[in-house]
Amino acid sequence: MRILAINGSPRKGGNSEILIGKVFKALEAQGFETELYQLGGQAVHGCRACGACKINLDRRCVITGDPINEVIEKMIAAQGIIIASPVYFSNVTTETKALIDRAGYVCRANGYILKRKVAAAVVAVRRAGALVTFNAINQFFHINQMIIPGSTYWNLGIGGAPGEVEADTEGLINMENLGENMGWLLRKLAQDDATR
Repeated sequence: MRILAINGSPRKGGNSEILIGKVFKALEAQGFETELYQLGGQAVHGCRACGACKINLDRRCVITGDPINEVIEKMIAAQGIIIASPVYFSNVTTETKALIDRAGYVCRANGYILKRKVAAAVVAVRRAGALVTFNAINQFFHINQMIIPGSTYWNLGIGGAPGEVEADTEGLINMENLGENMGWLLRKLAQDDATR
């Protein structure tokens, strides 16, 4: 089974990616295949509310020339999805928001194609705004009927400069627990599907 993590941070190798790596470590220890997609830092367009995805029903956004359709395809193919974002003015990055809006419309218009996939939000924060960012990502999961595993705390790590999140011991443990719980849930769902 494949887990796709979408990094909404424009900083490659920064705190968001470090947190994803901790979740991946726990998932890979359970035998899961992982893939990191670097969305942050790419030029992406916001949703135009044109409604074409509701007419075309082709699992694609009509806006081309940016990576959103590629990410949607990867999300459809994955069994588990992680969306990570640092906190930008108490919310997700622009790239993450574009993904949420455009993928949200496309996936819902096409029969909730992400329904019952296991999904988790991961947030890197310097000081404040983590829960707003965490909730923004989880709202996307909820409206698409996805299943969200819990952990020992909200899925966030504290650190400002790149690498500072490594000093947040509680945050790192929380990411490991998230990976363990996500893997457990995916295996249980796969077992349930196999017995049907």
